[in-house]
Order: sequence, then C-alpha cells, then structure tokens
Amino acid sequence: MQNTRALDTALATAISEFVAANPASAARYDEATAYMPGGNTRTVLFSAPFPLCIVKGWDARLQDADGRVYVDLLGEFTAGLFGHSDPVIREAIESALDGGVNLSGHNHLEAGLARIVCERFPSIDLVRFTNSGTEANLMAIATALVHTGRSKVLCFEGAYHGSMISFPPGGSPVTVPYDFVLAPYNDIEAALRTARSVGDDLAAILVEPMLGAGGSIPADPAFLQALRDEATRLGAVLIFDEVMTSRLSPGGRQALLDIIPDMTTLGKYIGGGMSFGAFGGRRDLMRYYDPRDGKALIHAGTFNNNVLTMAAGYAAMSRLLTPERSVALNARGDALRERLAETFARARAPYYVTGLGSVMTIHAAGDPARASMLKDLMFFDLVRHGYYIARRGMIALSLPVTDEDVDGCVAAVEAIVNARGDVYSAMQMAS
Repeated sequence: MQNTRALDTALATAISEFVAANPASAARYDEATAYMPGGNTRTVLFSAPFPLCIVKGWDARLQDADGRVYVDLLGEFTAGLFGHSDPVIREAIESALDGGVNLSGHNHLEAGLARIVCERFPSIDLVRFTNSGTEANLMAIATALVHTGRSKVLCFEGAYHGSMISFPPGGSPVTVPYDFVLAPYNDIEAALRTARSVGDDLAAILVEPMLGAGGSIPADPAFLQALRDEATRLGAVLIFDEVMTSRLSPGGRQALLDIIPDMTTLGKYIGGGMSFGAFGGRRDLMRYYDPRDGKALIHAGTFNNNVLTMAAGYAAMSRLLTPERSVALNARGDALRERLAETFARARAPYYVTGLGSVMTIHAAGDPARASMLKDLMFFDLVRHGYYIARRGMIALSLPVTDEDVDGCVAAVEAIVNARGDVYSAMQMAS
C-alpha cells in the first residue's frame, strides 16, 4: 500500500542518513560486539542499526564519537538531573577522593544524606541506602513480606520497578519469582477486585505514581487514594516506587497529592548522578534493619554507603536541588509538554505526549507496528536536528536545560512534523 511505502521509505532514508553521519559510532559499536553480547551491557541503550557512542558530556550537552553535539533532553532516564558537569558535585567527589575511597566503615557523609531524604519525603521516618532502584524495590518488598507474614504482592501491568521486577506486555522471564498478582494500571475497580481476591494473603501493593518506562502515564489521584485506602483496610504495605516521580516536586508525587504510602523507594538523581537507591518508610517497618536488635534482618551491600555517592548526593540535595529549583524545573517541563502537544495538533501529526513536570514521553498513534516506526522516525529526525531523547520517546529534563533549549526543541519538532506532512497524509488516506 502506498501509505506504508511512504512511511517505510521515510524511515529507511532517515536510518541511512544516520549511518552515513556516524561512522565512528558504528566502528565503536562493532568493536564492542566482540566482548559484550550485542555490544551492550544495558539493554535500554541499544537501538538499531547501532547506538550513538557518547564520548563527552557537559551541562545539558552531549558529544558523540563523530564530534556532533546534542542538547541532552534524556537526562540519563531521569538519573542525570544535575547535568554532566556541575561544579558543586565535582568538587564534592574530588574532596571525597582526597579522603580515600572504600573506607571499610561508617563514614561522616551518610547520615547527612539520610537526614535530607527523611526530611523531604513525608512517608520516610527512617531510610537505608542501596546501589539502585531495583535493589530498593526488592528490599521494600522483602520488608513487607516479613512484616505481614504474607506472600502476595499486587503490581500493575506496564510497570517497571527495575530490571528484575517489570511487567511489560507478555511478561519478563527475568523477573524475580515473588508471588505477584497483576491488575491494569489506573483501573480502580480491577485493582480493588484483585486485591480483595487475595485478601488476607496480600503483603504489599507496589505502584509507580506515574508509569516511567511504561510511557510516562500519570496515575489518577483517585486510583492512588483507592490503593491507599484498600491497603489500610487489608493490612497490606503500600509502597510507592518514586525512583522517577520523586523529582516531580520537592517531596515527590506523594507530597503533591498528600497521599502517603507506608514505604517509598528512591534512586536515580538523589545520589547526585552516581549509583544510588534507597528504601524507607514508617519507623515500625524500618526497625527490622536495626542491627542493635539481635534479630535484625540482614541488609548487606559493600557500596550502600560508598563515599563518592554519599558526597555527591549530599552536595546535590543540600546545595543544588532547592525547592525553588525543583518547582521551576517541573514548570519548564509542563510548558514543553504543552507546547509539543500544541505543535502536534496544529500540524495534525500522529503524535501525542504524556507525562508530568520534567518527565514526559512522545507517543505515536496507530497500530503498534506503525506507531513504532513513527517513534523511530521522530528519534532519527531529532538526532539530525541536534536533540537527544530516548528511542522510545522519553524526555527527562535536567537542571542545566534552559528556556532557549526548550524553544529550540519545539522549533525542531515543528520543522520535523511540517516536513513529514506528506507521510502523515498518506497514512491518513488509508485509515
């Protein structure tokens, strides 16, 4: 069909131009395949025909192996909130290096970062650190199982709680074998029906206040409140995975909505861009990890309190991410999302955008195969214009992103959708 050929041709041309423009990235990728499966050690970063090889970053800019510079609108999938070269974080890391790494004991930095976390997030009385959001969610689930003496955990379709706890369409064979039960996201009746079918064996409800990897889909506040009420009624532990959404206000999504979970998991940016995760919550839940109790649960991890992350995180959270800057960043994101939506509507382009604050995702309309091609086309077009987002359409603004960067992105998207009008028209003719 002609409409399919038009889209096929446009995408094939965009890919061909990408290959021609990035020979150094192609060569680096080819070398990597000799030593890593598919040249890759982090699945989300791979995209065909090969990923860009990034050799340098500063502020909200990236440079690839071929010398091209991009405005970084991905922000390391929300982890790079502070950009790539903040002098405050760099100074903190250098100072920590001067004091020695791997100190084999408690250090003078960890309590300061813990205090900031406890003061910012309403649900956290006490906190423990991990090395990733995945670890944090695993530990939070384990805590709920121990506390309740129950076995089942309610999660939601499309959720991503780390590489070992994810529920994409068709499931994931590497998800840990906890006794999960699933319900559709944002469906109150289905969630309550599922929770009540489990009843007295429901240990925890684990939910993202906005699906992150699942497409930046915000939870309806009524949905989250229903989960809060039902967890209380059943005696289950409500866990908010705020690894991503904690950046949406100074106190996370929970503070904006005034819906307080029993436990919260964190990660990404709170370690100042270093490897980091945390789980915390009510005092009676976290007391299980108090080593002064001879029956305390073991929570090990050589790098849980590593001095580089503790130093970077304390500097970032105490000196950089002030409440005022958090609010301003999310306002900038809201403005970008609204302007992108207006641009797509004005051009009658088959795209839409979802999200909250500084985190959003560009989606494509149509059947899955065609939507995937359209998202690929937008990705390659934006790269050609000098803007770097996730292949799947995700955008996460960092603090160094300026209003001028936002203006430039909107202008680039407007130029792209206007230039692709013939492709969109051909698609509409066949629908």
